[in-house]
Amino acid sequence: MLKKFLLIIPAVCCCFYLVAQTGRPVWSKHAANQWYGKQGWMRGCDFIPSTAINQLEMWQAESFDSATINRELGYAQSIGFNCMRVFLHHLAWQKDAVGFKKRMEIYLTIANRRNIKTIFVFFDDCWNESYAAGPQPAPKPGIHNSGWVRDPGKLLYDDPNLINVLESYVKDILLTFKNDRRILLWDLYNEPGNSNYQNKSMPLLKKTFQWGREINPVQPFTAGVWNKSLVELTNYQLTNSDIITYHNYENEKEHQQAIDSLRKFGRPLICTEYMARLRNSTFFNIMPLLKKENIGAINWGLVTGKTNTKYAWDTPMPDGAEPKIWFHDIFHPDGTPYSQAEIDLIKSLTGIISTSPNPQVVSLSY
Repeated sequence: MLKKFLLIIPAVCCCFYLVAQTGRPVWSKHAANQWYGKQGWMRGCDFIPSTAINQLEMWQAESFDSATINRELGYAQSIGFNCMRVFLHHLAWQKDAVGFKKRMEIYLTIANRRNIKTIFVFFDDCWNESYAAGPQPAPKPGIHNSGWVRDPGKLLYDDPNLINVLESYVKDILLTFKNDRRILLWDLYNEPGNSNYQNKSMPLLKKTFQWGREINPVQPFTAGVWNKSLVELTNYQLTNSDIITYHNYENEKEHQQAIDSLRKFGRPLICTEYMARLRNSTFFNIMPLLKKENIGAINWGLVTGKTNTKYAWDTPMPDGAEPKIWFHDIFHPDGTPYSQAEIDLIKSLTGIISTSPNPQVVSLSY
């Protein structure tokens, strides 16, 4: 979610990591490709309802907004999206484990009715290091993801007993939903090593894979690669993920180079973050590429809202003015599209007949 680096991974093999794991082994390449072949082309968004500033506001009982979730997943369904990537947070589970899982069930029921599968994300090294249960802060005007929180963030290093909570959390969620076919896969850790953690995140990454393999759900595991300079973390992610996922916010030429480097591993690919208009990573040049390559296409952002992701990472607008070009997101909260040309292009790729009376010519310019 922070500024991404071009991802070109050397074809290395770190087999010693596999020996160290307990529980079921990493899926074979054959099994992974066989599973992927049954899914169809996956396309969708990193999703949080527009009324939530972060994962806690999405999942806590007092702010869980099923009406908005239903309405906004309807927007996604209307353009042929069939997969959402959704972040969880351990603190919402810790405060109310039973209620948290019930709310996950509500979400999955809504998504399933919209013919949308879900990728759930457990941990995350991006944005604010500290957090608290209860009411969440208001967005800072014009600041991208001003209220998003890491999980577990700084608390992991302040509280030595937290690791036991995290193990219970991961295993409880996986046990509860281990046979749930509405869940496409488990994304165990978003951008490990971000926020300058680097290899400090390795122990939790390893433990999370171990915990998951001990439960052995029917869904595959992944942890998306995102920064080629984090060599040890990247190698671990690539050699321990059943399905390879990655983030890339570059143009089509550089994105193709990343694809070519990852193809060497012989596993299915899903891009779980792309589309930053100001970086020339757009629906017009990247989504057709991903479809041609049969790579899952998950862009950042569906409906603009409290996360403020229509503003760029490093270009705040403290007066909260409307940016001339949105950085992420597709729809206004009322369902009006940011760009009808984008909607027409997306529908053409997903097989939905456009209802626009005058479909615009596809263009790379905004």
